[in-house]
Amino acid sequence: MLMVMTALLAACGAENQGSEDTTKLQDEIIYATAKDIHDMNPHLYTGSMPAQGMVYESLVENTKEGIKPLLAESWDLSEDGKTYTFHLRKDVKFHDGEPFNAEAVRMNIEAVQHNADKHAWIKLSTKIKSIKVVDEYTFQLNLSEPYYPALVELSMTRPYVFLSPNDFIQGETKDGVQGHNGTGPYKFTEHKIDEYATFTANEEYWGGQPKIKKITAKVLPAGETTFLAMQKGEVNFVFTDDRGADSIDVQAMNHLVDAGTFQLVRSEAMNTKMIVANSSKVDSPVSEKAVREAIWHAIDRETISKDIFEGTESVANRLFSSNVNYADVQLKERGYDLQAAERILEQAGWTKDGDGDARMKDGKRLTIKLYYDSNSASQKTQAEYIQNTVGGIGIKLDLIGEESSSIANRRSTGDYELLFNQTWGLAYDPQSTIFAFTSEASYLHTTKGIAEADHLYDLIQQVMGSTDEEVRKSLYAEILQIVHDEAVFIPISNGSVTVLAPKSLQGIAFKQTQFELPFEQMYFE
Repeated sequence: MLMVMTALLAACGAENQGSEDTTKLQDEIIYATAKDIHDMNPHLYTGSMPAQGMVYESLVENTKEGIKPLLAESWDLSEDGKTYTFHLRKDVKFHDGEPFNAEAVRMNIEAVQHNADKHAWIKLSTKIKSIKVVDEYTFQLNLSEPYYPALVELSMTRPYVFLSPNDFIQGETKDGVQGHNGTGPYKFTEHKIDEYATFTANEEYWGGQPKIKKITAKVLPAGETTFLAMQKGEVNFVFTDDRGADSIDVQAMNHLVDAGTFQLVRSEAMNTKMIVANSSKVDSPVSEKAVREAIWHAIDRETISKDIFEGTESVANRLFSSNVNYADVQLKERGYDLQAAERILEQAGWTKDGDGDARMKDGKRLTIKLYYDSNSASQKTQAEYIQNTVGGIGIKLDLIGEESSSIANRRSTGDYELLFNQTWGLAYDPQSTIFAFTSEASYLHTTKGIAEADHLYDLIQQVMGSTDEEVRKSLYAEILQIVHDEAVFIPISNGSVTVLAPKSLQGIAFKQTQFELPFEQMYFE
């Protein structure tokens, strides 16, 4: 913090110069990113999603109003819910001039399916039976069973997006590609690893020429270095990246805004940060609903939002914010209330024992391990704050920081009591997070210890195969009611995407994903 504030003071004299340099960039965005864009192969997962979103496109688009056409002009669904017939746009070309048609679609989808193990997390990949080319601009996607989220999962940033057939290696993409020609509004033109990547406007883009002619992703360390680069006009745009991190802190953002050069724009809620409880760990106090409820009541979300996140994340009182599809349902209020937390513990038989730091029940102490990502300063701070609060009501939390890969392994093996996590995000939810309730790699250990586990899994199976909208709403409401009542997902805050950009930049908007921005809609006034 001292370093950043020193930089703020030192940089004040450079503000006018920075402003002049920024206004010169009338058709270019240079954004700061803390990491390289990596592999731009859209059928794998190591590349930058914001970068891939500029270059590649999907058949359909996920919007606030629902699924809309993109590369597919329209589609039909068979009565049995198993066959989608897509009618493609006829005015689309890949960046290398190759025509976009049904054969190109078949090649891309089959290339994804040939690498099935990589894509098992996206359930559509397990249900695609075949792809049939009907004519040049028509194809059929045949599923093994009805799957209502099919269109949602086809709209995602990856893997079901399209690369020129000329870029395939021996008809495949799983072992690499020899080019990065998509159909999107920007072409991938230059890349110097760990320094920068450039994207230039696709002048023949079927959706119209983008007004921003060049976008550069410049690799810079987050914090003071990025702040000074903004001051000097070396970069003119920062946004929350696909790790959920901002390149500069709130104080630095506010300073740039107050100087009159930049504007700050935030999206609506994109995800929910939460603590996940292992209900199936029978030797742990967290297997008891009462303990989970008490922890829920003992978290002061208002203070966490205000003091730890400085208002950049809002208070979350449920697994999904109400702007997520099917999630705007009536659920029991369960806010910050230490008296309620203590009452619940007393009624469950957890009693205070003299001067002990933890309550006792049947000779067992109320001691629980909470795992957090050691690379996340905010998780560590939250963990320490929650540890102090719940300690006051007789719950002893032992905090353990580990690498994110280790945390993920604990989640999949069930070797945890409590750990920090977050929902998949707006475009993926509720279906992706909820389907993960049944997956051993994700949240099976979280849910399988609750009283209604079997009924919950049956409801999930039903909702994924339902073709009736009203039935889906009813099923989702019951699913959300069960996990809310059981308090296995303890929400803390709702995260959003932040954009810091020149005041003259117009058309700043957000997609139904926390990983992409519609740069093609932006322009300088």
